[in-house]
Amino acid sequence: MKKKNKVFVAVTNDISTDYRVHKICSYLIKLGFDVVVYGRVLPNTITVKRAYTIIRKKHFFNNNFLFYAEYNIRLFFYILFRKFNYIVSNDLDTLPACFFTSKLKNIDLVYDSHELFSEGPELQGRAFVQNFWRKLEDFFLPRIKKSYTVSQSIADFYDKKYQNKMGVIKNVPLKNAYSNLKEVKFPTDKRTILYQGVLNPGRGIKPMIKALKYIDNLDLVIIGYGKVEQELRMFVAKEKMDERVHFLGRIDRGKLINYTKLATLGMVLEEPLGLSFTYSLPNKLFDFIHAEIPIIAGNMPEISRIINEYKVGVTVEDYSPEKIASKINEVLNDAALLSSIKKHQQETKEILCWEIESKKLDNYFK
Repeated sequence: MKKKNKVFVAVTNDISTDYRVHKICSYLIKLGFDVVVYGRVLPNTITVKRAYTIIRKKHFFNNNFLFYAEYNIRLFFYILFRKFNYIVSNDLDTLPACFFTSKLKNIDLVYDSHELFSEGPELQGRAFVQNFWRKLEDFFLPRIKKSYTVSQSIADFYDKKYQNKMGVIKNVPLKNAYSNLKEVKFPTDKRTILYQGVLNPGRGIKPMIKALKYIDNLDLVIIGYGKVEQELRMFVAKEKMDERVHFLGRIDRGKLINYTKLATLGMVLEEPLGLSFTYSLPNKLFDFIHAEIPIIAGNMPEISRIINEYKVGVTVEDYSPEKIASKINEVLNDAALLSSIKKHQQETKEILCWEIESKKLDNYFK
């Protein structure tokens, strides 16, 4: 019996919540590959069962330069002494080890850029650190033959800089993602606007909290975890909005869809903190489309392109609480607009779905 080709997938984030990596690995399994995903042990991680092998390593260091150094050294030697036919590097922080082992062992390398890494919001104002990541991009990206990213704006940015013809594979859900739902409840009987995702700076959550003061009968539900969670909780207390903002914490992807479908509106109010956010195409944008939840979005190029082309929501002029509230009230008070948005979402999810998008992977894996 012929042995299956093996694909090695490297990530530094939490495997249990990275839906993009899961979908790609599942597609590769469907194509007949054996898949091994290599990540790390993180606090409060969720144990998951997958059709592919998951390797999680506990690190001595979990932050800053020492983590990236330790991770890549350990990753390098892990790949070096094992046989794979493909290496998939997810984001720049996994690339050094993946690149050099692929060269040493003559293995096909595929690079998946989830964001414009060197222009992320956490690097703004940190010139030395940002320059370090830019130098890594300058060295590696022109030398990689197979690469793709999540939005056309990021692909265009890299192509203009490196002439590397990066492809685009959007992070869209499966068509049936929102079928067979289970009954769940929000901790409020009011209409709701939902934020789901990582709780990091620049997600528009604070302006949304303030905007609630100008909107009747609408609460904010926040699902996720991250570095600013405690700061947001303190902000809610300071604004005296404890009864209108509800933190549900971290919810497994398989259960999250049940909560997404419950919301009245979905918020995608990423702020332009660096080009990575400006060019982003967040997962939740497509989640809200598939859940048929009208979207309130920031006016950023990739996000507004989807909103305007497919008519699946509205964009705000700026991030002032008053303007956000005005747009939300406008939508909530227009039954015809809400109906139209939901109709367009039903049509759009047949187009922007993983069944169609995943076929682009055939260009990278034979």
